[in-house]
Parts: sequence; structure tokens; C-alpha cells
Amino acid sequence: MQENVSDSLVGSLVDNRYQVNSRLARGGMSTVYVATDQRLDRDVALKVLHPHLVNDGNFLDRLAREARAAAKLSHPHVVGVLDQGHDGRTAYLVMEYIKGHTLRDVINTKGALSPRLALALIDPVVEGLGAAHAAGLIHRDVKPENVLIADDGRIKIGDFGLARAVTANTSTGALIGTVGYLSPELVLGKPADARSDIYSTGIMLFEMLTGRQPFDGEVPIQVAYQHVNSTVGPPSEVVPGLAEEVDELVQWCTANDPEKRPVDGNALLAELRHIRTNLSDAELDLQPPAAVGAAIASAAAGAAGQVPAARGMEARPMPDRMPSPGNHTELLSPVHMPPAQMPGAQAPTAQMPPAQGPAAQGSSAQGPGVQRPTEIISHTSNPTAVFPHARQLPPGFAFEPADAQGPPPAAALSKRELRKLARDDQKARERAAATPVRTLREGNSRRRGALWIVILIIAALLATGAGWFFGMGPGSPGTVPSVANRTVAEAQALLRSAGFQSSTQDVFDDDVRAGLVVGSEPTAGTEIRKFQPVSLFVSKGPQLFPLPQLSGKTLDAAKSELNRAEMALGKITEKFDEQAAAGTVLSQTPASGTAVRHGTPVGLTVSKGPEPIPVPDVSGEEQSAAVRAIEAAGLKAVVADETVKDRNVPKGAVVKQEPASGTLTRGQTVTLTISDGPKLVKVPNYIGKQVRDAREALEKRGFEVRVNNILGGFFGTVRDQDPVDTEVPEGSVVTLTVV
Repeated sequence: MQENVSDSLVGSLVDNRYQVNSRLARGGMSTVYVATDQRLDRDVALKVLHPHLVNDGNFLDRLAREARAAAKLSHPHVVGVLDQGHDGRTAYLVMEYIKGHTLRDVINTKGALSPRLALALIDPVVEGLGAAHAAGLIHRDVKPENVLIADDGRIKIGDFGLARAVTANTSTGALIGTVGYLSPELVLGKPADARSDIYSTGIMLFEMLTGRQPFDGEVPIQVAYQHVNSTVGPPSEVVPGLAEEVDELVQWCTANDPEKRPVDGNALLAELRHIRTNLSDAELDLQPPAAVGAAIASAAAGAAGQVPAARGMEARPMPDRMPSPGNHTELLSPVHMPPAQMPGAQAPTAQMPPAQGPAAQGSSAQGPGVQRPTEIISHTSNPTAVFPHARQLPPGFAFEPADAQGPPPAAALSKRELRKLARDDQKARERAAATPVRTLREGNSRRRGALWIVILIIAALLATGAGWFFGMGPGSPGTVPSVANRTVAEAQALLRSAGFQSSTQDVFDDDVRAGLVVGSEPTAGTEIRKFQPVSLFVSKGPQLFPLPQLSGKTLDAAKSELNRAEMALGKITEKFDEQAAAGTVLSQTPASGTAVRHGTPVGLTVSKGPEPIPVPDVSGEEQSAAVRAIEAAGLKAVVADETVKDRNVPKGAVVKQEPASGTLTRGQTVTLTISDGPKLVKVPNYIGKQVRDAREALEKRGFEVRVNNILGGFFGTVRDQDPVDTEVPEGSVVTLTVV
């Protein structure tokens, strides 16, 4: 149940993801809220550490390690850990939100539970612990408050926030957990392991069976002391009639020496299920005294006016087991009346507890609840044995001293009440003596003989009929035949041939094909009377459940969803997708909504994100050809506004591109810079100049100079120049004719 409490965190957004809706509970180290994961649009349980713990770096590191370890555990009966992090001064854990109630609520409402219900509730808890122990985790705080029961009936053990990997050092030197369920080794500061969880589970099972914990005290240290120095007794001491196997199971789990307990949850689970299978229905459905007492007390209230109430005594339901002499409780029951207590018989001497002090010496001194032994009603425990005409108590009821905590009072009735009951009894005897017991008319002896003959004939006919009915007829015994894996018609014909009548009932079954008989009740091989009906259980096939919608979720969220639906994770296929981010589920097989049985593997296709595209190299290509090449690769070509002069790249061709290489995703941009051709430079006139000066000047301007000597160029004078006095592209060739 959510707490409507004013809290500054309610309504806020934690880590820009978790919208806090309301507060669930507050503990010694953290406060738990119901929050909405806005990224995945789901409700979660947000566990926020108290501010004083946020300053403890070692504690936060330990919490992070524990969260990572617990997140690796995925099991239908363990509350999943989904996330962990910080948001400023807020340190938090994100866990699966289970809407429902806890085992503590069940115990508070029902009190002691029947063995069938207690074992059924503890089974998934032990299975979840077994999975945790196999993964190297221990819980350290197993208690009814941490067993969550969802509205749809799922049972999960939660709050692995204090769990640690077994390989880590678990001896913290401080008690971590609830004192009523702490194992002796944890109280003594010794390292904990899976057997510590088993001890706490045994204490919890004791409480479920009896309605209370085995140890109590005014302060927690007294309870902790008893865990170390005392032994948990069998629950049958509190609930008489419990099967010995249940007692042994509880005491096996709660042994003081860890070596004498089950090694882990899986070992305990095997024994637990063996016991559940082998106990009889009567042993499984045993009602605790509190439940039985409530029903009988209601009946006693209706019959209260029929029995004279004796002072200091009250009518109470008969317990399942007579109390031992050591509990100083004497039951006065009309149901167990020995022959010596019949009217006219001599009663034996009463076995009264020895009196102490003045009362034992015949003194008249009396304390509260103490009367002189001379006032005992009789030496019998049955008032109706002394007064046979008094009205009887309803069956199953007994007289019990009002104060059941100590020895019973020495006398139940005063002398005055004894005298009144004696007078009533004498009047009843006188009325009985005045009633005629014989008729004055004897009748005809022949007629009486004929009547006896008729009676004998009728009795013989009835005996013959009963013999036929129970020997050869519908009341005769027969053995139920095996009808498993047969059609309904075949099974009914087989039962009819054996003399039985049958009815059918449809059930789900994972192994037997729909339309065939799963089994019968009573089961095959049972011997019953032929008039007793036999029920046939007809398979409807496996029970099917619709698959959840997984497309669009992250892979981690899809795995959690499959765990909640109790389905298996099938093959994961990855593919590129231009729209979905990497890690997003694109599709599932079978599709969502498909009805399948629990445990069906579901294959997932997961996005790898957009496919990377290599950037083509279009440097030096003509602009239009370069654009076509980029767009053909699935990219977008953008031409820069400014052109660049380049003597090596012709005008209209690509001078450079950005990026020049690497990969892009579809639709991303490649920028192209286009050449405006080489720069034009004017060629000066060097005719009449010395060839050496002319060459040097032209090369400084970027021209390539070629010299054509005439007659060996003896004088070194430029006679002609080509080109001259004109603009040509930078880097052009200038020819000098030299004489």
C-alpha cells in the first residue's frame, strides 16, 4: 500500500529519467518510491538512499557492486534490479515494481497458516533463493516483508540491496538484517553464506506455521542472544498435530551449526517438494488451533444457554491434543468419561496438584483462585458423571479453567452451587421413578410371536439385500482402472465395464494431447465402492498465454518483459536499420499476441543502427559526375559557394571534398569545392635581355622556361620570346630564342 506522505522528492524527475509518483515505504537506509521510467514508459520501484549515506564513498561503491551482481540474476521469483546511479546528492537503485502485498500482510491477516498454504507460499521463495545462490549471491535479509505477492498471484523475493557476491568479504562487523530472522553466524560477526539465508527461511516458515516467531524479547539484543544460545523448537509444540516431516524441515533449516543445514536454496527446494508430495491431505490441511478455535467458539456462543456455568470455569473448544501434565492445565471433558465415572460407580481419588502453605494444612486462608480441597465437586473430571440428568455440552467442547496460565483452582463450584445441583438431580430421579415403565395390558402372546416372525423375515431380507448390495451390487468394491492417454469414450467404456459411473472435467496439461484423458480421481489402482463416482480429467492441451509486445523496446527491456511473462529468450539476430537506434528490438518471432505456453523461446531481431557507407573519392572529377557518384552511394552532395584557382585542376572539376574518406550514414553530407582553373599571369617582354636574367624573372612568376639557342647562343641575348606581353595560365611554358 502506498503511503500518502509529504515528500520533497515526490513529483520530481530523478536523473532526467525517473518521474517520482508516490512514496511506498521508508527503511533504515533508504526510502522506496513508485516512479515512472519515462524512457521506457513503465512503473518501477525507485530505492533512494538516505542523504547521510551518500557521503560514504565505500558504501556507494559496495552498493554499485551489489547492484551489478544482482542485475545479472534473472528469475521469475526474484525481483529484478534494472538500474543504479547518482543524480547530484541522490543515489538510487531501480527495481521491478510488483503491485500487490507482502507475506507479512498475509501473516498479519490470517495468523498461523495451514501446512499446505505455508509450503505453497515458501516454495517460490526457496526457488528464487536457489537461483541466487547458484549465481553467487546471498540475500542476508530474508523475512516476510521482503516476500512480494503480486495481484496476479506471482511470488517474488525482493530487496537484494544488501546482497553480496559470495566471493566478496561479507563480514562487515555489523548486523545487517532483521534481528528476528538473523542467523547465529551473522549475530557473531562471522562471514555469511547461502546457509545464512536458509536459517532465515526456516524462521520465516516457523512463523507461517505458528503465527509467531520462535524467539522474542523486550530488546533486540535479547532476541539475537537466543539465536546464538538457543535451539528453535519444533512448530508442533505450538500447533499440535503438525507432521513430523514439517518439524524436521524447520529444525533442519534452523540448526545453530551451518554445517547441519541445507547447503543452499536448491538443496532445500528438493526436500521441500518431496515433503509436499508425500504428506497426506489431512496433514497438509491441518488447521491451526486459532482457526479451529474461532469456529468452535462461535458454536459455543450459540449453546451457552444450555449448560449451567460453573464459577471459575468456561466452555472452550477441545484442543487437537490433550495437554501434558507439565502445563498444569486440567480439561474436564464429557467426551472422555471413564467407566468409573458412570452413575453408581465409585470414583477414583482425584489427582490434584499438591497444595502449598496454609491451604495444604486445611487452613481457611484463601488467595485469589484458591479454594479448600474439601469443596471439590467430585473426584471425576466429568460433571455429568455425578449429575447424569444434567444437560450435555455440545460435542467437542470441554470445561477448562479460565486462567490457563497456572494450576487450576482447587474447586470449581461452591457448596451452595453443589447443593443446588444435587437438589435438581434428586428431583429428576423422583420424576423418573414416578413414570410407569410397563403397560397394564399384557396383550396376546401369539400375536407377539407373529410380530417377531415378521420382524425376523424383514431383518433377513434386509441382510440379504445388504449382502448383495455390498457383495455383488453397486456397493461392492472395485479397482479404478488406468485411463490415462485414452479418449473420453474409451475411458468411460472402461469404467462402465468395471462397474463405475464417471463424470468429466476439463484441465490444462502440457504433456497430454487435447481430448485425451490425463487421469482420474480417485487415481488408477484405488479400490472404492462401485457406487462412488469417478471423475475423468480431460486435457485441454497446454495452457497458453499471449506474448507481450517487444518491438520498439530496448533489448534489456525486452528480456525483462520475457522474464515477467515466464517466456524464454530465443535467437537474437542483428541487422542495420536507418530509423531505429542500435539495441532496439525491430521484430519478434512468434509475433506479439500469439498464444503460447510458458517457457516458449521468443526470437528477437535487434537493430545495429544505420548502415555505415564508405565515402567515394571524387577529387579531380567534373562537378556533375562527382555529384552523381556521391548520391549513388546514398549520401548527399553539397557544392561550396566559393571556387578555388588551381593550375593543376581544370575549371569545373572538384579541387577537394569534405570528408575526403571514411564512412558516413545514409543521407549525410559530402561538401565539394570546385576549381576555377589556373590563375592568369601576364608574361613580360624580355627580348634584348640576357637569357640568365630573363629565365630567373620568368621562373619567379611561375612560368616554365625553355631556351632555344641559335649558333650556340654565343652572346646570351634573347632575340625572341613566345608568348610575350600577354596573360597566360600560371605555370605555362615560355620559350626564349637566344643568340
